[in-house]
Amino acid sequence: MKSLKKKRRIQIVTVAFVALALSTALIGYAMRDGINFFRSPSQIVADPPALNEVFRLGGMVEAGSIRRGQSEEVSFRVTDFCHVVEVRFRGILPDLFGENEGTVATGRMVDDVFVAHEILAKHDETYMPREVANSLDAMAPENAPDADCAFPHMNTASATDS
Repeated sequence: MKSLKKKRRIQIVTVAFVALALSTALIGYAMRDGINFFRSPSQIVADPPALNEVFRLGGMVEAGSIRRGQSEEVSFRVTDFCHVVEVRFRGILPDLFGENEGTVATGRMVDDVFVAHEILAKHDETYMPREVANSLDAMAPENAPDADCAFPHMNTASATDS
């Protein structure tokens, strides 16, 4: 009798372990396309993304770069004050989107142009996404790997947790 209970217990533990492993694998498989990594323009220049890789591009909208095209098509440049990436977007921009403002765009690179399907803008006058602030801080003159990338240091202290 004890032997039967012991076998049943081992079977239940084994089935539970297999179910847990299978569910973990399925969740990981489902999330593979849902994870978008943030990159700055300098990171894109240094290490170009894979073909058709969806990722987030963050930085500042370059002054004078916003061009509105036919209907809802907009193009602009995103910079980290070292490198610049051309961005094309078709849709309605957020109300707070503008020149010299922080932005994060989700999309992919197509022929050296970032084609965005989503644009995020800061939600108030003092906020900058932490990832963008950290990227800009890393490119500050004292941290810049390339002397040609030096720029007037911006105050990104407002990029605290929100």
